[in-house]
Amino acid sequence: MDDYTFTATSGRSKERIRYAALAFFLAQGLCFSSWASRIPDIKDIFDVHYAFYWGLVLFLIPAGKFIAIPLAGYLVSRLGSRVMVQASIIGYGLSLFAVGVAGHIAALGVCLFCFGVFWNLCDISLNTQAIGIERVYGRTIMATFHGGWSLAACLGALIGFIMIVAGVPPSCHFSLIACIILAITLVARPYLQEDAKGEESSEGEDGGRKGRKGVKGRRRGMPEKILLQLGLIGLFALIVESAMFDWSGIYFESVIQAPRSLQIGFLVFMVMMTAGRFLAGYAYRAVGKRNVLLIAGGLIFAGFLTSSLLGEAFASMLAKVAVNSLGFMMVGLGISCMVPTIYSFVGAKSKTPLGIALTILSGISFTGSLIAPLLIGGITQVFGIRYAYLLAGLLGLGIILAVKAVKGIK
Repeated sequence: MDDYTFTATSGRSKERIRYAALAFFLAQGLCFSSWASRIPDIKDIFDVHYAFYWGLVLFLIPAGKFIAIPLAGYLVSRLGSRVMVQASIIGYGLSLFAVGVAGHIAALGVCLFCFGVFWNLCDISLNTQAIGIERVYGRTIMATFHGGWSLAACLGALIGFIMIVAGVPPSCHFSLIACIILAITLVARPYLQEDAKGEESSEGEDGGRKGRKGVKGRRRGMPEKILLQLGLIGLFALIVESAMFDWSGIYFESVIQAPRSLQIGFLVFMVMMTAGRFLAGYAYRAVGKRNVLLIAGGLIFAGFLTSSLLGEAFASMLAKVAVNSLGFMMVGLGISCMVPTIYSFVGAKSKTPLGIALTILSGISFTGSLIAPLLIGGITQVFGIRYAYLLAGLLGLGIILAVKAVKGIK
């Protein structure tokens, strides 16, 4: 595997490098949750009544993300993660602004496609920086970066909730967030570091022997088995994430029919997702990363079952909100550690060069995001969103089985 390090020309401490990367994770999380918190409002603005049609609109985001996968691998390797982090986060914020001011459903679709492209460019470039920093530290800190993302996403969900209650239109809301993202970029950009390849293990006199040994047992040109296995776990996880990110607000609005002041499903989900990511390091030390993934699969299964089977079992609105919030909290806690743990395993176990490994992992995992809008929208249109969430819960069991099939991780 290529050993990605950072150039030392800036003379800045590794703590400042870490906090700069964390600031960009915060900006990305704030941008995402600002969009997700206003999905029901955007849907109402464009007067979309059919769930499958809305699923098609939402499908343009993962379509953009999927198209960006090979582009991201090329640009990050060509320009470096430092340049790409800055370019992609600015594009992400501007895309959010464009979504807020789109005047026609076709324009909204184009903006959402661009939103997905910059989302994935930002994901891959930021995680490339983060894995390099984790190697500098010599210990697992990936969960703290993703925890920062979740903390900002939780803050964004809270801001979105306040904006909804206050009647602030998405255009004003998104304009404010875009300005905040630009300010973060200007402050943190000097501390991002250039990628520098260290000693190649796959080329050169000794590297050739190491590289051939590393790929023994698999055909040349074929992805490592562990990348395929982790990619499948990521695929299941991203379907679950999409089901919550894109549809949790609509679930509270249409199924529970909660008033605006009680539409807290996305907010409580993000609170628990944030808490889970900050507690992940303790969980790793207590039970190991593999067992954390197994427990997470169980929580996802239990959370969706709680909402889909018990969510309407009570007459009281407060009881309905409480039960569904409990289910969403379990899902949030379960999904919190999936992506950072998978990325951490790639950095520690894969013998494939980092940029290529992340591109392979993303190519498999993000198929889940591509499938989710049409899958959830189609099931919702025919059977109702409760059954779509029941299916999402079964993916928790799929995660457990997929983790048990991976050898050599603990």
